Amino acid sequence: MATVFQNCVPETFSDLFLNGSQITSVLANVVQNATFQFDQTLRFDQPEIPTSNFDYCNVTISYNHAEENNTIIVETLLPTDNFNQRLIAVGGAGFVAGRGLLQQWQMLANLAEGYATVTTDAGLGTSISADSWALLSPGHVDLQKLQNLASVSLNDLAILAKQVVHAYSGAPPLYSYWNGCSQGGRQGMMLAQLYPDAFDGIAAGAPAIYWTETMFNMYWSQLYMSMIDQYPYGCELKAITAAAVAYCDPLDGVEDGIVADSDMCLEHFNVSSLVGTTVEDCAQTNGSVKISKAAVMVAHATWQGISDLQGNILWPGFGIATDIASGTASTICNTTTCSMDVSESYGIPANWLQLFVAKDPDFNLADLTLDEFISMFNNSKREYSSIIETQNPDLSEFSQLGGKLISFHGLSDQDITPKGSRYYYQQVKLATDGIQDFYRHFEVPGLAHCFGGTGGQPTSLFAQLRAWVENGTAPETSPISFTYQNVTYENLLYPYDGDL
Repeated sequence: MATVFQNCVPETFSDLFLNGSQITSVLANVVQNATFQFDQTLRFDQPEIPTSNFDYCNVTISYNHAEENNTIIVETLLPTDNFNQRLIAVGGAGFVAGRGLLQQWQMLANLAEGYATVTTDAGLGTSISADSWALLSPGHVDLQKLQNLASVSLNDLAILAKQVVHAYSGAPPLYSYWNGCSQGGRQGMMLAQLYPDAFDGIAAGAPAIYWTETMFNMYWSQLYMSMIDQYPYGCELKAITAAAVAYCDPLDGVEDGIVADSDMCLEHFNVSSLVGTTVEDCAQTNGSVKISKAAVMVAHATWQGISDLQGNILWPGFGIATDIASGTASTICNTTTCSMDVSESYGIPANWLQLFVAKDPDFNLADLTLDEFISMFNNSKREYSSIIETQNPDLSEFSQLGGKLISFHGLSDQDITPKGSRYYYQQVKLATDGIQDFYRHFEVPGLAHCFGGTGGQPTSLFAQLRAWVENGTAPETSPISFTYQNVTYENLLYPYDGDL
């Protein structure tokens, strides 16, 4: 341990280099007896790990790109004991490229397993919103910072972190991995598409690919409620979801609280039959309410997805078993009325529409019409697809370099429709030969956005990615467990076949 402690000084990293950039600061210090606790489902695709009484080296690099007035920070944590000579980069969330509290938790857990681990803030800070950096001035988006979030910072991170590991341990990492969900999943997909040599293996959960579609789909239910000027109580929507699950759960032959096939459920379930039925103990009213026609309309619109003035579906909606009341169709209520919810995570699509599409932080979303919404959708596609859409299905170079990609998506994701991941896999299958040799996609019934929900966490997937990269063992199944009515179910996930 003494040797690595001695290496944890700035002088060890004096030869770091990043082409086209200036490294302005390198800090290195030892952290001893680290102990922390967090909800370990936030590891997404990795198992629980004890996280107490361990030491590590923190190397924090500040740099800027030529001709950019922007400081980017890459933070690498290195184990002082039992280093397995492998590197894991962790992805971001919302408009956070990384280096937030979630990433710190995930990195410390990686350290406890013997990995070096790294994150970048892309020069954006750690706020989940883009308020502080999106606009240079009203009408002018900071495209350099958006480009850093979308792609450039990711390759920078890979280049710098590998140098840090080499300088610290005397050898480059044997294998390097990316692991992220949501924004982090999109980042992983962008790496496979644009920087295919950056990582040997990529785990991408619930990826926010098809960025414009994802942002507008997250806002669609709010727009729909605004258009009909009706905002249902959350308890109405929760009752609708519960009724759908109760009706469709047996359709797969096992009553386990899980809807395995949302599309089949949607075909069979008559949501209109719920209008006028009573919801007891409504949390928003402290009493009973009847399910309104508006609540049924909102649920159906959320399941269906974005549609234009002619009724054409522009992007598919959410699974019928999704808790939409806690997702895109959430509302802010008192005991008598409800209103639009653009708080917290639903501020993310509002940010995109206001700051990047309208380019006006004061743009009034409450008065947005369907025609204006569709126009903004099309403008967003035209203006930003080449930067952040993350939709290129040609992964041939990633495949030829030996890279392996595992993605997963919860079928009860309340933020990003799993149908986007499914569609992307289909497109890669059409564009790239031998998809099963390098890319497997797993759909997880009952799983919400990255974690939570009624299904279990796919906690073996990252280990399976590593086995695929290092031993050539492709994942034919992945185990999952969950509890329903005090019974624990042990199931197997199978890779999606990509059939159109």
